[in-house]
Amino acid sequence: MQGDAISQALSATPGDAQRGRAIVANRQLGLCLLCHTGPFPEERFQGNLAPDLAGAGARWSMGQLRLRIADAQRVNPATIMPSYHRVDGLTRVGAAWRDQPLLTGQQVEDVVAFLATLRE
Repeated sequence: MQGDAISQALSATPGDAQRGRAIVANRQLGLCLLCHTGPFPEERFQGNLAPDLAGAGARWSMGQLRLRIADAQRVNPATIMPSYHRVDGLTRVGAAWRDQPLLTGQQVEDVVAFLATLRE
């Protein structure tokens, strides 16, 4: 981590924006639309608790996006956004999910690749 970003990718394979979009829109995996709204006209009932994902790629670098997905508490300790890749130091984690990231490094990279395409 450097400042407010994770500069190095979390996987050896570059992220795939199409897979990343599917993760963001998936209500069982990413759960992003529970709190965020974004350019998903086919998805009803998008959240309004967190920033709109539209324009995310213009607001943040890929490294900044990566940190916000992997461990949002590093940027904002009071955030309600889950740490999608961090596993240490978490509390109130169900036994089935303990020591397991919510998203793999590759999935984080896929989401970053997708969010980076959102320029408007």
